[in-house]
Amino acid sequence: MRVAAGLIFAVSLCIPGVAWSQSAPPKAAGAAAPQAAPTPRPAPQQQAAATPAPQQVQPKRPPCTNPDALGVSRTVEVDTTGGPGFGFEHFKQLDFLHDHEVVLTFDDGPWPENTPAVLKALADQCTTGIFFSIGKHASWYPEIIKQVYAAGHTIGTHTWSHANLNNKKLTDDQRKDEIEKGISAVKWALGGISPAPFFRFPALQHPPQMVTYLGTRNIAIFSCDLDSFDFKAKNAKQVIDVTFKKLDKLGKGIILLHDFHKHTAEALPELLRRLKSEGYKVVAMRAKAPVQSLPQYDAEFQKEDIKLPTVSQRPVSSVVTTVSQ
Repeated sequence: MRVAAGLIFAVSLCIPGVAWSQSAPPKAAGAAAPQAAPTPRPAPQQQAAATPAPQQVQPKRPPCTNPDALGVSRTVEVDTTGGPGFGFEHFKQLDFLHDHEVVLTFDDGPWPENTPAVLKALADQCTTGIFFSIGKHASWYPEIIKQVYAAGHTIGTHTWSHANLNNKKLTDDQRKDEIEKGISAVKWALGGISPAPFFRFPALQHPPQMVTYLGTRNIAIFSCDLDSFDFKAKNAKQVIDVTFKKLDKLGKGIILLHDFHKHTAEALPELLRRLKSEGYKVVAMRAKAPVQSLPQYDAEFQKEDIKLPTVSQRPVSSVVTTVSQ
């Protein structure tokens, strides 16, 4: 086993992800998706003065009542000091998975219908995953991300708006805003509970300066060992076929899926059953301590007028009319 400094446990092999176009949630006619006010950039001295987050105990997974469930073979704890990287596409140092062990990861949620369906499939098999949430989605659907947390899954972050941080039009301060606002948004959606210091770059695009920045923030970076490319899939069968074609070749790994996508939710029950039948075991990853969000981002986020994307702007008279008296 290869081990890097600052880690209690360590990871495995990957196929690069591909950028996708972020869809806005359904909205009523004439209603605009919520626009976030620009976040004032924190001064360097403010970042250094961040108050350490209190230790938080992640909820335990519910007792398993399915004797034939896939389950969880073991749980590893990660010390994220220095920002260790996981996933062989970008980070080769850490290899903690044994043969036929997998880590399930889900990006871009929370999302109505799809995330709850993913949660049900995982619960039916008494297993778990890491959910890399988009901050904006968490602010729209806090009740769903609370369900993810309550079920005992690990929650990481995936920027505020799924911006590609390799975009040359972005300044470093704007990139940091995306990272930090995403963390504070998820914390807000969880009712003040800090997520894990686990981060995944959108489209697996890793600007070197942001990799360094996350290291100074003691946030672990997740690439993957195999990408299901479920965002390209035409149906659930294709999600399963692509995943197992790569898994059969690698024999283990961190699997990248999306709870944002319908076909992934549809595929997951069969995908989990097949993992069980083919002798794969799920490893849970948890952080030694929660992420330390920056107070200035927490404060600015609290000041924002959080609007759900389906709020109508129509006058009352055009929405509610008396039809009988």
